[in-house]
Amino acid sequence: MSKLKSGTIPSKSNAMQNVLLLTLLTLFYLGMNAQNENPNYDKELAASLGADDYGMRGYYFVILKTGTNTIDDQEKVNTIFRGHMDNIGRMVKDGKLIIAGPLGKNDNQYRGLYIFTVPTKEEVEALLETDPAITEKLLAADIYEWYGSAALPTYLDVHKKIEKMKH
Repeated sequence: MSKLKSGTIPSKSNAMQNVLLLTLLTLFYLGMNAQNENPNYDKELAASLGADDYGMRGYYFVILKTGTNTIDDQEKVNTIFRGHMDNIGRMVKDGKLIIAGPLGKNDNQYRGLYIFTVPTKEEVEALLETDPAITEKLLAADIYEWYGSAALPTYLDVHKKIEKMKH
């Protein structure tokens, strides 16, 4: 292969090879990106749900566990847990809580979970302080950052259609 001297023009065949190579590399790059893009992507929906490029977003995941207090008065316990359930309903209605539910018996004394849509841990802590079962220390909470599907809040509309009995 001959060396090109500075100021010389490459031959037509070398120029064509370079153009062909550049074209193939460009097509390869575009093909790789096209395979990763979702043809069903809905920009407005993604924005309304706070989704990133992967359709995900941050949440706060809370594990409720048995608290340090015990109350022998069952009527008082029932009143506290009725308030706990009412508080869950209020947080869901306000759009701050999207998942809440009990856990089955376990050795870790985990009692339930919450998934919050609020932007800060401080807001989660403030919301937890509105729960009478937590303020009375019948329940305690561990808070974790969680990364999940931004579509998670949309399940509530479906749930309303399949729930035969309100709780």
